[in-house]
Amino acid sequence: MESFETGIKDFWAKLNELLNVVIFDIKGSDFTLLTLMFIIISSILLVFLSKRLSRILVKRVLNRYIKDTGVSDSIGTIFRYSVIVIGFITIFQSAGFDLSTLGLLAGALGVGIGFGLQNVTNNFISGIIILFERPIKVGDRIEVGDINGDVHSISMRSTTVITNDNISVIVPNSEFINSQVINWSHNDRRVRFKFPVGVSYNEDPEKVRAVVLEVANNHPGVLTEPAPDLWFEGYGDSSLDFNLTVWTSSFIQRPGVFKSQLYYDIFKKFSEHNIEIPFPQRDLHLKSGWEKTTDLRK
Repeated sequence: MESFETGIKDFWAKLNELLNVVIFDIKGSDFTLLTLMFIIISSILLVFLSKRLSRILVKRVLNRYIKDTGVSDSIGTIFRYSVIVIGFITIFQSAGFDLSTLGLLAGALGVGIGFGLQNVTNNFISGIIILFERPIKVGDRIEVGDINGDVHSISMRSTTVITNDNISVIVPNSEFINSQVINWSHNDRRVRFKFPVGVSYNEDPEKVRAVVLEVANNHPGVLTEPAPDLWFEGYGDSSLDFNLTVWTSSFIQRPGVFKSQLYYDIFKKFSEHNIEIPFPQRDLHLKSGWEKTTDLRK
């Protein structure tokens, strides 16, 4: 029994010696294996807890008082990164580091950023600008470059956009600052669409207007205010050209589906009212003549 207790004590003594081996010294502060383990474990717990606290803040507190989910998510993200920064400062202080010694590290990091991390820094600063200025927010329908989709999440380096095909596209934050961005729902969820409609020259424009507006008013996705309208655009080569203008707040993510449904209904109504849909027409004029021959022998 005494030998077992002695073995345990020797094990802990050796483990303590191993953990307290000095790896390097920073201005009188010993950096040991125990310090390294403390920093690693504390950092992992800090990142995990900051994410959990941010989620609790958004889901259980902010969503009760703030209707805009984009604002709630932005506040939650800022809160999370603030906790991480404060937490890392506390961890290094608890580990016995003199934070004034981090000036050398900051200088070296600045040199690294200047030479090789321009894009990372650009995206990081762009992420901060997005969170505070809020040109886009979670839930917005946006177009940037060839990407068209809904903003799913905004982090400090990149933004996740979900397309209509349920594909996640990771877009660097700098794209939203340096490029032209179309935000379909920046000010309001209501969006106006224009769909061209053409009929034969034989049709009455007033009748066409009544039929098309009947279809628009009966569609559940078309808003009654502002009311839909049919504009007479002009006289085409083979048709009378109109533009159906409709407002919607439920088909922002699916404009193609919206257009298809309206066209199906318009075609059906045109068939019921015998309204002719035009097709390209060309008039061919044949010019007849006679050829006068002259007898050269005369």
